Amino acid sequence: IMPVCGSVIRSYDAPVTLFLDDLQWADSASIAAVTQLLCSTGSSSKQKQFFFVGCHREGIIDSAHPVWELVCNAELLGVSFTSLKLDSMGEETLNAMVSETLCVLPRLTRTLANIMYRKTKGNPLFVSQLMLSLNKKNLLFPSLSRRRWEWDNEKIMSQKLPDDVAVFFTQSIADLPPDVRESLFHLACFGASVEIAFVKTLEIALEMRGLCDNLDIAVDEGLLEKKGGELRFSHDHIQEAAYNTLPADERCLFHHVCGMALASYSTSESDDNILLAAVNQINLGGPAAVQDTSQSSNIAKVNLRAGQKAMVMSDFGAAYSYFNHGISFLQEGYWQEHYDLSLRLFELAAKCALAIGDLANSKLHSEQVMKEARSFEDALNVMYISTCALAYSSGLPDSIQKSIEILRMLDIDLQESRSTEACVQETITLLTTRTDEEILNTRQMTEPTMIIALK
Repeated sequence: IMPVCGSVIRSYDAPVTLFLDDLQWADSASIAAVTQLLCSTGSSSKQKQFFFVGCHREGIIDSAHPVWELVCNAELLGVSFTSLKLDSMGEETLNAMVSETLCVLPRLTRTLANIMYRKTKGNPLFVSQLMLSLNKKNLLFPSLSRRRWEWDNEKIMSQKLPDDVAVFFTQSIADLPPDVRESLFHLACFGASVEIAFVKTLEIALEMRGLCDNLDIAVDEGLLEKKGGELRFSHDHIQEAAYNTLPADERCLFHHVCGMALASYSTSESDDNILLAAVNQINLGGPAAVQDTSQSSNIAKVNLRAGQKAMVMSDFGAAYSYFNHGISFLQEGYWQEHYDLSLRLFELAAKCALAIGDLANSKLHSEQVMKEARSFEDALNVMYISTCALAYSSGLPDSIQKSIEILRMLDIDLQESRSTEACVQETITLLTTRTDEEILNTRQMTEPTMIIALK
């Protein structure tokens, strides 16, 4: 798809800009898509029509992060890039911001700006939230008699504020009514942005009356934004602060309870998106949050369903994660008590690990199936996966030899002494005895072992 997007961009005279914020949360697939787009749009002076801008927090991108690899490989890709470090605002810049925001001359706002600079160190996010906070506390207010904004320097100066913006947000959230705080936490469990339609689903599934109304209050407080049918946290610091309002063990329990409720609701609604959201929540809770061990096999089954749906969408990374989580929820003795479920989870985990290039885990899952399989037929799929893994890891001769050995176990003799030309000629002869219609109407192969043999 990316090369097609690149050709579309090149077909326009005007340049195209792509801006992505919070790159510290980006996964490998997203960065790979950006890399491919950069390559496909070209690097010559006549083709510089694509401008990519990315922002990330300082100190989070390390050598293991996919963004670091993109930056390191930029020159090799023939892409020119510039790295900019955005520092906090200076006193003059902050004064200009306050002056423009309040529509008051800079000489009149200088004292206020100096106080705010001492309290915020010029952090733009901290400044904007502080101004909202001062307004709510009636320390920054519009004067109808003087027809401009006014403030009380002494009272603002006496305000005790934390040095860290994250702590400031935590305190701001703590000042909200309990039901609004709880609603913000629920929303934070699902990420930085959530569709409003899904919030309404949560309200029903979790039986939380007033969830939408409570979040509207958070919107009025400036903690959330409503854009394009979504509720979005105004900043990821706010999401983190809302998420951390509960201790870690209580968060895990909520993820589990919420996920189970959504899973039950998705069954009645037959909605794949709700199912995937439910499984994600259950997995965030983890096996430790399961209080009734009889639920473990059911949780493994919904992970299996979620993984299969992810495979249909060609998202093999997510599929592997679902299968791996499904395995982690199985109780001791699962191969004896839930053989078919265990076989399917390990088999598909090996297949998806191979698809994403994780040969080590593909091998581990395959070996587990080989060890526990009750029949030769049950192990055939991972045998095929193992031969593919050998071929992908520069072991093509070994892969061919192993394939021949497996085929012999299936009583299929490839007659190695025959030449390729002879095999091709025999196939042509067989095909000439049939019409096109006969070939098209040939019964589809259904025998599992023969399908694997053909692969």
